Amino acid sequence: MPANPMFKKRLYHGPHNRTHPLLWLAAILCTVFAIAVIFVGIAAFIGYILIHPRIPTLSVSFAHLDLLRNDLAGHLQTQVRIDVRAQNGNGKAHASFSDMWFKLSYQGQDMAVLRSDPFDVAKNSSKYLNYVVQSSSIPLTPDQMAEMTNSWQRNLIGFDLKGNARTQWRIGRLGSVKFWCHLECMLKFHPLNGSYIPSRCTTESK
Repeated sequence: MPANPMFKKRLYHGPHNRTHPLLWLAAILCTVFAIAVIFVGIAAFIGYILIHPRIPTLSVSFAHLDLLRNDLAGHLQTQVRIDVRAQNGNGKAHASFSDMWFKLSYQGQDMAVLRSDPFDVAKNSSKYLNYVVQSSSIPLTPDQMAEMTNSWQRNLIGFDLKGNARTQWRIGRLGSVKFWCHLECMLKFHPLNGSYIPSRCTTESK
């Protein structure tokens, strides 16, 4: 079947079957676009490398056990103050925090959830979030009641704090770099006076 003369006319011009200028133009535009994509990728990677050493973190900077009360029926009431520090140690990029939640529990018994609306932290700066966690009367199992008795005798009690938050760097016009920060630690107190026993309680990025 003979080739369509109209199709041939669109692709070639002249007696020597030279490539049509529109095909050259399309090829040039594709090449320029590919180079631009590669350049943007390299620039973003370089920007990431420059700011990567200091990942934003969340950590417990201070805490206090305001109330710890349990009755003979095995019901527990608590009030805990927790100060969380959001730190951006990078001097070249702002950081934002979102989707933040941390669960406070005792011996596997959930007490409260700490949340926060999205917020920003300026370059090489930090922000403090102050929580007052009040738990309603929590029924304890016999094993938990025995552990509570031991805590009073040893003057030492621990609460588990576990959760996640999303952090993000804005790198000018190059876009952003996102991380998930994971926190899992135990907050320890002296129940007789409510004082906090400082320990490492800092997020790890992944």
